[in-house]
Order: sequence, then C-alpha cells, then structure tokens
Amino acid sequence: MPEENLKVAVRVRPFNEREIKRSAQLIINMTNNQTTIKDPENSKAEPKKFAFDYSYWSHDGYIENKDGYFSPKDNRYADQKKVFEDLGKGVIDNAWNGYNCSLFAYGQTGSGKSYSIVGFGNNKGIVPLACEELFRGIEEKRKGLDKDAEFQVSLTMLEIYNEQIRDLLSTKAPVKGGLKLRQHASKGFYVENLTIAPVSSYTQIESKINDGTRNRTIASTNMNVTSSRAHTIVAITFVQKQKNDAGQNMTKTSVINLVDLAGSERAESTGATGDRLKEGSAINLSLSTLGNCIKALADQSAGKKKIMVPYRDSVLTKLLQNALGGNSKTIMIAALSPADINYQETLSTLRFADRAKTIKTQAVVNESPTDKLIRELKEENQKLLEMLKAGGVPAGGAAASSQEVEEMKKQLEEQMAANQRELEEMKKSWEERMKETQAESKVKLEAEKKRNEERKVTPHLWNLSEDPALTAVLIHFCPEGTAKIGNKNASPPPQILINGLGIQKEHATVTNKKGVVSLKPCPGAKIMVNGKPISAEVQLHHNDRVLLGPNHLFVFHHPQDEARQQKSGKPVLQPTYDSAQQELARESGLMDSTSGKSKEDLVLQDDLVQLLPMISEANGMSEELSKKVHFEICLVSPQSRGLREGSTEVMVKLKSLENGNWWLLQRNNFINRKYMMQEMYQNYIEGEVNWDLPKDKDPFWELHTTPVLIGVAYVYLQPIAYLIGMDESLTIMDLKGKETGHLLVELIPCDEKWITLKDDVYVEDPKDLKGKPLYFKIKIKGARGIPANFEVTSCSYKFYMDNEVTKTEEVKGTINPDYLHERNVHFKAVTEQLISHLTNEAMTVEVWGQQKEEGMKSSSLKQPVSGASGKESKGHESKSHEPSAAELVLQIQEQVKKAKANGIKTVPISEIENSLARLTGAEPSNIKGGKGTSRACLIQ
Repeated sequence: MPEENLKVAVRVRPFNEREIKRSAQLIINMTNNQTTIKDPENSKAEPKKFAFDYSYWSHDGYIENKDGYFSPKDNRYADQKKVFEDLGKGVIDNAWNGYNCSLFAYGQTGSGKSYSIVGFGNNKGIVPLACEELFRGIEEKRKGLDKDAEFQVSLTMLEIYNEQIRDLLSTKAPVKGGLKLRQHASKGFYVENLTIAPVSSYTQIESKINDGTRNRTIASTNMNVTSSRAHTIVAITFVQKQKNDAGQNMTKTSVINLVDLAGSERAESTGATGDRLKEGSAINLSLSTLGNCIKALADQSAGKKKIMVPYRDSVLTKLLQNALGGNSKTIMIAALSPADINYQETLSTLRFADRAKTIKTQAVVNESPTDKLIRELKEENQKLLEMLKAGGVPAGGAAASSQEVEEMKKQLEEQMAANQRELEEMKKSWEERMKETQAESKVKLEAEKKRNEERKVTPHLWNLSEDPALTAVLIHFCPEGTAKIGNKNASPPPQILINGLGIQKEHATVTNKKGVVSLKPCPGAKIMVNGKPISAEVQLHHNDRVLLGPNHLFVFHHPQDEARQQKSGKPVLQPTYDSAQQELARESGLMDSTSGKSKEDLVLQDDLVQLLPMISEANGMSEELSKKVHFEICLVSPQSRGLREGSTEVMVKLKSLENGNWWLLQRNNFINRKYMMQEMYQNYIEGEVNWDLPKDKDPFWELHTTPVLIGVAYVYLQPIAYLIGMDESLTIMDLKGKETGHLLVELIPCDEKWITLKDDVYVEDPKDLKGKPLYFKIKIKGARGIPANFEVTSCSYKFYMDNEVTKTEEVKGTINPDYLHERNVHFKAVTEQLISHLTNEAMTVEVWGQQKEEGMKSSSLKQPVSGASGKESKGHESKSHEPSAAELVLQIQEQVKKAKANGIKTVPISEIENSLARLTGAEPSNIKGGKGTSRACLIQ
C-alpha cells in the first residue's frame, strides 16, 4: 500500500450563547477548501490563510426542522450528513477493506468536537452514523450469496487522564493507578485487561457508549477526572471471515479508533508562566506530546533526517502510534470557534492541523494471525487423518509392530482431538461472549426503557455538567415516600447514592407526599436551591437548581408541575450549566444582570462564572484535607494594579486561616493549582499513604517569603515639566482601594552637575524644554504606616520608557521603612513625547512586602463558612492584630522623629487622624483636624 497523507478537515460552529451576549465578532471565513482567520486586534493585517482537504462552514445558513435536525438553507452550510458523506463513509469503506482507521477530533473546549464526532438528538455525528452504516452493510452481506461469511464487531471505551487509563465499560471499581499499558512484539501497545464488549447492532453500541459516558460522569463528579482535560477513545474492532478467490477462509480485521481529545487550550492559558507550582501531574502531557509527535512526523515527511518521533513520551501517543505514522488510514477534524475572543486558541488549532496534513501513513490489510493458526490446525489434522488411514505410518516410513501402530493411532487421535478442541474454543469464546452481551444488553435495554417511562411520570433530579455530553446522564428518582441522600459510607445505604466532595454520609432527605416534593438538609450539610443556601426543609418546583456540596449540580424535574406551568401559559425554560453558575454568582453578589453591560463587563462576568465552581471545589477540598486555607474571588481594578487604563481583572485570594497571611493568585495560577489540588484529593480518598506534599510542592500553600503587593502610589510628574521640585507624602492604595500607608517621594530638578536648581529657576511653559537637556533626581525616601504583618518591604517602578524595573533596597523589621533610594535621570534632548508624558502622566510606584511567618499573631482567626460566594459569614470574620494604645503612641512618635530626621516639613494628617481614632475608638471625621482641614499636619 503506498503512502498517503493524513486527511485533515476543519469545521467552524455557530456562536454560542455566551459569545452572542458578548457581541462577539466573526473572525473565520471559508471559501471551498480554504480557511482564513483575521486578527481582531489588527484590522489592517491580512487574514492568515490555510488550505485543508475539507473546510466545513457550519456557522450559519441552516434551519431547524420539526424533528430538530439542522438542515442547510444554502449550499454553503455543511450539515452532519455532508460531513459523514465525506469522512465517515471513507472510514467504513476502509474498514471493509481490512485497514485500520483513526478519526481524531481536535480543538479547544467548547469548539464543537463532540458535535462532529457524536452529535446530539437527530443531529447524529460520525460515530453513530458510521456504526449504523457498518451494521447495514453486514446485514446486506448476510443476505447475499456468501451464507458462511461471519462478521464480528466488538467495542472498547477508555479514558486517559493524568497519564492513567480507565476502562469506561468495566463494572468493577477503577483499578488504582489505572490499567497497565503493555507492548506486544507484532501488535504494538495495548491495554491489559481492557473490557472487550461484543456487539451485534448499533443499539448495543449506543447502550455501551451510554454506559461509558455514565461512568465518565460519575468519575467527574467524584473528582476522579475533569472531562475537558481527558481524552476518550472508542475503539471498534471489525472482524470479517469470508472465502478468498482461492476458496480459502480469510479473516480481515480492522480497528476503528474514534478519538475525542482533551481541550487544546494553550499551556499559558491554564498555567501562568513563572508559577512556583507547575502542573506536577501529567494532565497536559498527552496533548503536548501529541503536538511534538505531529511536528516530528511533519518534519520526517518534509525529508528531514534523524528525526525521533516521541511516541513513548505519553500514554496517548503510545496507543495511537499506528494511527499517527503507521498502519492506519487517518482523518483529523479540527473544530474551530468563530469568535474574536478565542482568536489565539483558534489560530493555534489551525496551525496544528496545518502541520498534521503533511504526515504520511502506510496502511496495510490486516489478516488475522488467528485465521492463519486455524488453517495450520486444519492442515495438521488432515495430515494426521491421512496417517491414521495409512495405519499410523508416515509415507516412506519403516514398518511398525501392531502394538506400535495402535499406540501411534492413539497419540494421533489425541492430537486431533486437542486441535479440534482448540478450534472449537476459538469459535466458542466469541459465541459465548456474544450470547452474554446480548443477554446483558436485553436486560439493560429493558431497564433503560423502564427508566425513560418512569421519567415521564416520576419527579427526579438530573445532573448538569460543564460538558454537554455528560449532562442529564445521572438520574435520581424521588418516588412517593421519603428517600435519603448520602455517600457510600452510610449504613444502611441511602436510596440516592452520591459520592464525592462535600457529600456527608447522611446529607439530606427527599420527601414526596402526594406529588409535593421537599428537600431537607441534614445537620452540617451544604445545599443550595436556586443559588441560595438552605438550612431547613424547602419545597422543590419544576426546574429548580439544586447544588449538593460544592460541585454536585442537579436540576429538579417534576412532570406534573411542568404540565401545570405549561397549562398556565408560563414559559418553561430549561436551565443550562452556564445559567446555573450565573445564578450562583448573582446570588453571591459577585455579578448582576448582563443587560446593558459593556463587552469588557461581559468578559469579566464570564471569568467569574468559570471560577466560581472552582473556588467552591477548592474550599471543599481544603476543608476535607484540613489545609486551613480559604479561597475567595477578588476583583482588581487596573488602577490598583498600577495601570492607568485597562479592564478589571478577576483574581483569587488565598488566605491562611491560621495566621491571616494572604496572597493574590492570578486566575491562571489558581486554575493550575486547582487541578493539582484535585490530584492530591484523589490520592487522599483512594487511601494513599503519601497523599500530602511538602509545603514547597503543596498547591494549597504559599511560602511566606512570596512577595505580596501592599499597594501602589502615583507620583505625578508635572512639577518636573516646569523644573519645580516636589516633596510629598503620597497615599499607598491597596487592591481594594483602601489606604495602606504613605510613600515619601521627592522629585528634584538639577543642573548638569546634579546640583539642585534654585527656586527661581523654572519654565512657564513645558514646551520651552524642547530640544534642551533635562536633569532631575527621583528619590523614594521611605514609607510610613505599612501594615504590621509585613516583615520585609521594598518598592519598584518603571519610569517613562524603561524596559527594566527599578527596585529599592529591601528594609526589614519596621512599619516605617527608610528606603533612601535615589536615581539620577538624564535626557540629552527633551522631545514632545517626553513633555506630554511629564505633563499628563504619573509614575506608578509599587510597594511590595513579605509577610511574617507567624502572620498577624491573632488568636481570633476563624475559618469562614464555606459557600458558593466565597464570602465570610457574620461572626466568622478574620481579625488582624490591633496594636495597643502604647504601641500606637510609639508609632506616631517614630513617624514624627523619622520625618524630622529626613527634613520633612509635613506629614499627612490622615496618619495622625487614623492613629488617634484607633486610640479613642472615634471616627477620624469626629477628631479635631479631621474632614475639611488641610491634609497635612505641621511637625513642630
């Protein structure tokens, strides 16, 4: 078989609800097989162009039929049937010819991979359509002339997460550490003890895939896996036994690998560069290794020599070695987001697919070694039979005694019987497994049918998942009477069994009394209904959202209540995962209605909705693991980050409940840590002895030496534009806009010898400086009133067009540090740009500190009550150390003393006000010299 290129198709989906709300702009265009993408940040730049085997436009140009199928309004729209005709039929044709086939779906989370591969409702994807086509072909063959032809189809389904393999069709508990990957001399890598399910119809395949999906969902909610970061492989093995042209039995085997890859978000999107903690686990290893293999194979195809393809670097690439560069006909579908907000990820996907199209594979027809063995056994039996007929003497052999002939006959008969048993066993194993599968499928189909009928009349809870494929997979019925909700440790077992994070042995009771269903939490159980925590029994209504623990999200379905709502004319809108998370965010006060919001606000709210369940999970894990830290969402304005302009950023505050120390984590840093927390928690619940980690590797922990941004101060540069000096005490403002001290800064205009200019030397118009040299000094003399829990402090800043940050010396052991920093600034010729900067801009000085290891020395720090909002409840606030009256007086005296030593004439009165207020318990505005007075106080 000659080499052929891996076929690559790209497909763009419609805008999703989130993108529509954001007023997202379309950045993808397709003409025939060419795909272009434009940079939303650079409208003048030429769109980047890519050419693929197929470019499918599925963004618009469709109508929804009565049966829910999306059919094209014009020739441009590519529906599911079009994609199957081009790609799926080729897979089936190759399978009939005895070739291995592989179909990859690649793209970021939410880009439409699952829609192309699996589909939904009547919009069936390639997998169901291909399976239906395969069994249709089998039936036609069976009706044909070859009555003795045999066809065997079997299915395996596995998931790879964090380099561990999980059998999704197994009814047993998952193997600790995952299934083992072995290597066979001729077959290559295979998974040991993987469940192989024989199937005889598409209905059975569908049932098995549903079982696997249900197992994925349970694992996901139990914290075993995060679906968007796991790879799923469905492998269909098709064996056909027919006579060849010579009349001999010939067996051809084809393995069809259908691979749904994990979300291909760029590494920097999920783990910030320079984090103390990288994903120590191998969650992303498989995907990054796949990219390395694609690149190496592309280089090989381009004729480069001595290229090593790193198949062995990950579990995924070991299993897919044949699909990528060996014995397989391979197709890749790259799913694209059309929105400008996903530009970088979509461009990355296009580049990945562009490299892949150059890869060459060489598929061969697979004749089964079993078939060869069967032929050899039959041939051996024929020889033995001929020997028996000849009296047990081989042709040309010496004559033997009658006793020897009888003994030889006996041995030959035993050999023939053994061969026959082996032949029958080969056939029997398949037939018996097929009978078992059919019996099992019959029971399951009956149970599924009964369950679907029960759903129509019985109130029940169905799960909501971020992954649409895992939504409405778990169903918990609420029949007449009382049912308990709890975990596997409850005795007796609860009627509604839910295992996982934050679920107690006895978590709640559900009572159905004549169609009125109520939910009552058990003591200590965390439950929210429609975004609000409940502590007493509440009645449930149709489509109520129920959150059990931090991450088990369900929707309550009440058939009779739904019918009543429809009859009354009420609109009955089915909740989605996003709408439920937005509700939690609104109820927590973190966001309000999206109506009338700017695009930046909508982006911010999206970040909130994404982080909220993660925060809840992290706090739940922290509590169960006794980590004594609490996470909460923190909205940080650009000004408090030292930026003049920009958008508000969502960050995560990590706070120690032992000493009150806190750190702000970048969103990506926190997401990175959260996956590591899950791994640690998983080891804990599996009983690993060494589940805990040292503090330098613990994702729940931050080193006390890690610097924290105490706040920023703005140094307005306008005086220098007039050659006038400035000596000020500037407010240091923290990330929440609160005052955290004052910064003593001086700007000194100088002559070329760095001597301070006299008071009568100045310019009336900054434009007079143009073309002339400029000399001045920046002095950061010190800070006053820094919070007492900081042990070491320093300042940093960039002036004008600096590339590097300028830092002061670090000062230890005082709330009033003296930095004594001085910098000479010289410009050979002042430009208009510099004049504009000095006149209109401010220099941002950041004040950084290392917290004391013992923190605030507070005995009153308490753990906040956990909830979706991440807020602390009343009565649980963490209190910092309050200095005594004597300490305050000493602080004020120290401030005055140091101010005089530095030649400072004034200090802000707010320092004196605040200190006196803390002494007297009065508000600063009620103290003499408060509001309405000069903001400076003379030091006598």
